[in-house]
Amino acid sequence: MNQFFGTWCAVIFFGIASVAVSQAEEWLGEKSNFHGFDQYDFQVGELQCKVVVPKEVVAGTPWVWRARFFGHQPQVDIALLNQGFHIAYVDVSGLYGSPEAVARWDAFYKFLTADKGFSKKPALEGMSRGGLIIYNWASKKPEKVACIYADAPVCNIASWPGGKSASKEWKQCLEVYGLSEEEALVYAQNPVDTLKPLADAGVPLLHVVGDADDVVPVAENTAVIETRYKKFGGSIEVIHKPGVGHHPHSLENPEPIVDFILRHTER
Repeated sequence: MNQFFGTWCAVIFFGIASVAVSQAEEWLGEKSNFHGFDQYDFQVGELQCKVVVPKEVVAGTPWVWRARFFGHQPQVDIALLNQGFHIAYVDVSGLYGSPEAVARWDAFYKFLTADKGFSKKPALEGMSRGGLIIYNWASKKPEKVACIYADAPVCNIASWPGGKSASKEWKQCLEVYGLSEEEALVYAQNPVDTLKPLADAGVPLLHVVGDADDVVPVAENTAVIETRYKKFGGSIEVIHKPGVGHHPHSLENPEPIVDFILRHTER
């Protein structure tokens, strides 16, 4: 009996050790520290990726998909890591939410959901120009989105970088979209134009904006989203920061944003 018990315990111990090793080896690439959590930088094909891992993964493996400016104003991400969320990022810099950026997101989504078992409905988080990719991807895949948190988001390339038409960013944006300036100014596939699929799918939106933002004006971006989304029957909350410009992003106390994401994600 004692011999059997000892053998059984050894098998269990070996199994636990194997699981621990498997979990330790789950993420490859360069390991670093993200505010006390393990961050991994790695490649999937030609994609440059980052994942931050919570100390305890909760059922369903929820995650926040960060768009652009990884690590900037991290208070929401840190709070959600403490709730068991992963934070994920794939580099689409210089692509302004163009079809090439959407294709990169498609590939990364497939990797995380099919290969890593992440939830099939992440929360999307986009600051400033990150608004272009979160909306351009989500409008094509509304059934794969839990909710959207957009912070001072660009929602129309004619507003930014088009509103600064002499800028290097505007010229680069035209190039990646394959549009002339005249075509871009009347382009009808911006986030402000493609909201109905999201409203029909019941995707909730939260925008945080500075009312004095003169880089990404509220009137040309979030206000248009809000009016049109409500017209389509969609749910949108807008948190206004009176007297604040384009910066700083987020909220000093991120609780309203965190609560929004927790309410609308499956765990």
